[in-house]
Formats: sequence, C-alpha cells, structure tokens
Amino acid sequence: MSDSATTGWVGWGWFAAIILLTAGIIDVIYGLIAVIGPDSAYFLSGTGDLVLFDVAGWGWWHLISGATLILAGGALFAGATWARVLGVILAVLNAIGQLFLLPVQPWWSLIVIVLDILVIYALTVHGRELKTAAAR
Repeated sequence: MSDSATTGWVGWGWFAAIILLTAGIIDVIYGLIAVIGPDSAYFLSGTGDLVLFDVAGWGWWHLISGATLILAGGALFAGATWARVLGVILAVLNAIGQLFLLPVQPWWSLIVIVLDILVIYALTVHGRELKTAAAR
C-alpha cells in the first residue's frame, strides 16, 4: 500500500470509531441499569405530552444496540468494511430515533443528531482510509 492512500483525514474514521465505542459503552451501562433494576416504567413529560417507556424492554434494546456499537467501533480500528456499513446504518437509525425524542429532550437530541451526522460523514467520505491505515 502506498503512503499516499492514507492522509491525515483518517483521523475522522478514528473519531467515528471512538464515538461508536463511547456510545456503545454508555448504552450497555444504561441497559444493565434498566435490566438489573426494579421493574418499573419511565415517564417523561414535555410541553403537555407524556411519554411512557417500559424500562426492561428499553434496557434490553440498549444492551443489544450497545454491544453492536462496541463491536462495530472496535472493528473500525481494524479497517473492516462491514463495520463502516454497520456504523452508518446505526448512526442513521439513531438520528431517526432522536427525532422522536426531540419534543422531550430538544438540546440533547440535537447534539446527538449532529454527532450522528459527523459519524456518517467520517465513515462515508474517509472510511476507506481506515483499511489502509490498519494494513500498515
């Protein structure tokens, strides 16, 4: 592999991997807390709206999605193409999910959507360089 195939922009791919790993670890922690904790429901209230979550179902979802994010983030450091595809799919799904929480948690949802967009950008535009960098 030539050195010209890898540029300084490979850092964007590493940024995406770190964001996915961090989100995965946080999701696993949230999931464990929800699954191990007492059976209950979680209520959020916004501007006149009430949102109800089943905590156990929410916990299992976060455990599974967190493990998937950790797997994809770790594989990105090895330059795996499937991890780039999975990372983009998970970031898109997360951004869409954040749109549903926008009325309840507007600032947090906007921050997460921006991070998702940055991850999608990093993996689609500069993701190929991860494989070249990992091969060195």
